[in-house]
Amino acid sequence: MQNITLGASTWLWTSPFTTQSVPLLYKIREMGFGAVEIPAEYPELIDAMAVRRALEETGLKVVVCGAFGPSRDLTHTDPSVRAGSIAYMRQCLELCSEWNAPVFAGPMYSAVGKARQLPEAQRKAEWDLAVRGLLEVCKIAEQQGVRLAIEPLNRFESDLVNTAADARRMAEDIAHPAAGVGLDSFHMSIEERDPGEAIRTAGTWLTHMQVSENHRGIPGTGQTPWNSLRDALRDVAYKGVLSIESFTPDVQELAGAVCIWKQLAPDQDTFGREGLAFLQQLLKH
Repeated sequence: MQNITLGASTWLWTSPFTTQSVPLLYKIREMGFGAVEIPAEYPELIDAMAVRRALEETGLKVVVCGAFGPSRDLTHTDPSVRAGSIAYMRQCLELCSEWNAPVFAGPMYSAVGKARQLPEAQRKAEWDLAVRGLLEVCKIAEQQGVRLAIEPLNRFESDLVNTAADARRMAEDIAHPAAGVGLDSFHMSIEERDPGEAIRTAGTWLTHMQVSENHRGIPGTGQTPWNSLRDALRDVAYKGVLSIESFTPDVQELAGAVCIWKQLAPDQDTFGREGLAFLQQLLKH
């Protein structure tokens, strides 16, 4: 599948990504990846020009990923929190523009960890707030030449968007050409009846794809139906980045947030190399 570029998230090694993390881009390229996914947890800690130089020198394609904690929540009842969320996404989109990144990805509709049983009226009100906020973000993204990849999360991390069908419906409700869908095989392993059909449901809305195993480990070491995922990506003519996203237990704050309590590989470089080798073989067939 020549149209797919294999990438790795810097979360596999570090958090947060800062100017001091730039050497990691050279490592990712040396491993053989063609793309990098950079989570912009704190844009103010990143020298955009230094990253741009590294991207130019390595030739890596780049996807920018957002991080959405309690203060970045488009469904919050406080308008100032919603405004702050849009301001943060504007910063991320400026990085996209600086780095020539065509995609801004993440669960940008709400705060991660917001999982509650709600009355239908309140759920709809929060959905509408997210749609309204993301329409504003899409208008900014369009000016930067960027498309959003709205990512569903599993039920333990979100009560708003859990499946590809949910994300597609949100993109359709936003009704803007910059609205798209991003999928993550880990969340899909919990929420989707058939991951391949989930990709087909996203269809042409699919703008980014993240992968790891069902246990967040190295691709190819778990229960993920990889052939089904590959075939579905072919069916929808996906042409973006296929990015390995997992996390290191060495960064305690991030590991705690995503419940990584143990090593998932002998070391993170091994995770990256073995994951890349598996995906390369997968895409050959």
